[in-house]
Amino acid sequence: MDTFQPLNHYLDDWVYGHAERLDVAETIRALIEGCVKIKDHVARTGLNYDSAKIVGDNSDGDAQKGLDVLANKILINHLQDQPVAQILSEELEGPIVIDSKAELIVAFDPLDGSSNIDTNVSVGTIFAIYITDDGQPAAAANCEALKGANQLAAGYVIYGPGTMLVLSCGEGTHIFTLDPKTSKFHLTSENIQIPTQAREFAVNLSNYRHWDDHIRTYIDDCLDGEKGVRRENYNMRWIASLVAECQRILSRGGIFLYPGDHRAGYHNGRLRLLYEANPIAFLVEQAGGAASTGHGRILDVTPTDIHQRVPLIFGSQAEVERVERYYAELHHTGIRSPLFEYRGLFRN
Repeated sequence: MDTFQPLNHYLDDWVYGHAERLDVAETIRALIEGCVKIKDHVARTGLNYDSAKIVGDNSDGDAQKGLDVLANKILINHLQDQPVAQILSEELEGPIVIDSKAELIVAFDPLDGSSNIDTNVSVGTIFAIYITDDGQPAAAANCEALKGANQLAAGYVIYGPGTMLVLSCGEGTHIFTLDPKTSKFHLTSENIQIPTQAREFAVNLSNYRHWDDHIRTYIDDCLDGEKGVRRENYNMRWIASLVAECQRILSRGGIFLYPGDHRAGYHNGRLRLLYEANPIAFLVEQAGGAASTGHGRILDVTPTDIHQRVPLIFGSQAEVERVERYYAELHHTGIRSPLFEYRGLFRN
């Protein structure tokens, strides 16, 4: 690939000789056009009072801000004339049927990290493209079609100091950067690979008391530093914006953890499988990393509901596999072999 190759040229090359990819490419173009408009609204957040104001709740009870609703409308409008059978959105109770004769399903979180809008932290749009089962009409598509391993393409646009598109069509993960002078994306990093070694973990430590002992022990071992079983010092990060967390891991490595916990409504995790976990897992795996529930690969989870929530652990492959071993080998009381003596964060 050519460095600074325009996104449109990249998609043209990807489609060349593969006519069946054309619908996917056109759908990606439409989504990205919508994201450029969302970027402009995000940039004006401080000048628009309603953008950061809570205006209601979505279908799953999460607070909606004005910009959540606007971003959702923008993406739906841009997909109206595309070869899309149905749209699934985190902000909608059910699917929107666009063209019952089409084969593509688009799922998106229109504005991930919107709770941070008023603090000027990076937010983003996450999307995934699936295909209906055996070309059946949208109404007949079942959740098996929405398994993460069946994604045709996935990506996110992060609205930060620079606006970047992280995209995979199943042939590696690539980063495109928006030129603000032309409003066009250009390839700036191709076939990125997550660093295999990093001493960083991202987790909301305030939830420690709610975790099971598998996650507690993993975090304790990181916090014990060079005097503990890991024999290394670790840094903790937590942004509460999934796209920002993923962007850092793609660049620097490490691991992100949002496990299920003992709070009501959190037992099965909090992040949504279709709109957040699946596309992030697709991008991470294409970049040489791993994404897991703690008990298995995210992309192998068969959805039971379009708003299903799951635990999400992703990052450097070796580190994700280590967490899976903590789940598999550690007794639920925190007891493990004497070689790995358990020391809780709040225990003597």
